[in-house]
Amino acid sequence: MSSHREAPEISKDPVADNTDTYAFVSPDRPDTVTIISNYIPLEDPAGGPNFFEFGDDVLYRINIDNTGDGRADVVYEFRFNTTVRNPNTFLYNTGPIDSLSSANFNRPQTYTLTEVRGGHRKELGRKLPTPPCNIGPRSTPKYADLANAAINTVGDGSNKIVVFAGQRLDGFYVDLGSVFDLAVLRPFQNLHLIPTPKAPGVNALRAFNVHTIAIQVPITQLTRNSYRPSDVMDAKSVIGVWASAHRQKGHYRDENREQWTGPFTQVSRLANPLFNEVIVPMSQKDRWNRLAPCQDSQFAKYVAQPELARLLPALYPGVFPNLATLKADRADLLAILLTGIPKGLIPGFQNYTGTTQADLLRLNVAIPPNPNPHINGILAGDLAGFPNGRRVFDNVVAIELRAVAGATYPLVDPTFVPDGASGVLTDLTDGPNPPDTVSYLKKFPYLDHPVSGYQVVPLSVSA
Repeated sequence: MSSHREAPEISKDPVADNTDTYAFVSPDRPDTVTIISNYIPLEDPAGGPNFFEFGDDVLYRINIDNTGDGRADVVYEFRFNTTVRNPNTFLYNTGPIDSLSSANFNRPQTYTLTEVRGGHRKELGRKLPTPPCNIGPRSTPKYADLANAAINTVGDGSNKIVVFAGQRLDGFYVDLGSVFDLAVLRPFQNLHLIPTPKAPGVNALRAFNVHTIAIQVPITQLTRNSYRPSDVMDAKSVIGVWASAHRQKGHYRDENREQWTGPFTQVSRLANPLFNEVIVPMSQKDRWNRLAPCQDSQFAKYVAQPELARLLPALYPGVFPNLATLKADRADLLAILLTGIPKGLIPGFQNYTGTTQADLLRLNVAIPPNPNPHINGILAGDLAGFPNGRRVFDNVVAIELRAVAGATYPLVDPTFVPDGASGVLTDLTDGPNPPDTVSYLKKFPYLDHPVSGYQVVPLSVSA
């Protein structure tokens, strides 16, 4: 979760494993959209001497669909290149790293950014630097300065794009240990078939980092025909976003070298959080990662009849009686996850992309950022939040759990009365703000600076 270890094969290939994808109208630059894709799940900050980095042999892509067919109309590609400055040391750094060009930084990584639009490729930046991992106060004494120096602006005029690639603190929060222990859910774990005492949740990602690719693009560069929409109900105001990772098909290895060759093929993708993790069955997860969003109609049956909706009444006897009687296909979930929400269901809102069923983060770019956001997004009346795109702090686990539990079914069937439990079901927190075990920046790239291995202290919790 959100997609940190969602499929058997990609879990063995962390540098190509998408963990989270975000898309939102930038709060500090509302004429732009920020898209973030994270890779390399569960990075232990103290993971030296070979600290984490992007894969030189992976093609990373951020994809935008602005025509509603589940295919990419605009693509931003990232290719990385790593060098070793001193081949005669085992050290990642041979002294304090005080700049991105420091000779003490022994394994710098740069990248090329390419835009693909209408079949035409345009290189936007070459040898763009990434910061080192946050090692500790001696090796990276002014980490924020290093990270900020790796924020680059490419393009010119009204087409300027801001981009960053490097290590960040994981902004996703979830009680992994509880959720995957036979779906122990707050605040009624004492009502589980195998009850446990009520206790606060534990953010399993509280001390882990990820590797982030973040890009901030003018809205007019992402919409159909360079359109700047102002009408929320205009179909052209909605874009679909997903991220993907690709490897070359041929892989050769002997005692002297390792080499990839041939055309690229997709090995990972991610749009809506938890889709492959919780909706797609185990036998289909690896295959789902290889397909394009336009092929997702074959998975609609798992959205229409989600396994978790059947498990909740069984695991919590008497807690979800109305959900237990709901046998109809879940038109609410099909809309939220596969087509977008059409006009007429939520006052003043739509993010419908058409009849093509595709797993996309659907963002209505005509909806401005909320100066007083709520982490529960649209469920809390905040139309700028998930599932309208996804902001870095959105409480997606609780939102999706409540939706699966029936909280959103009245949108399509007003006669259905959700169980009271569906409205209070949570994972870690239920206030307007994220838990205090995560932090964020107020400006690009929004995810906070990574925690260092020297500084991290395990969270102490009672048994």
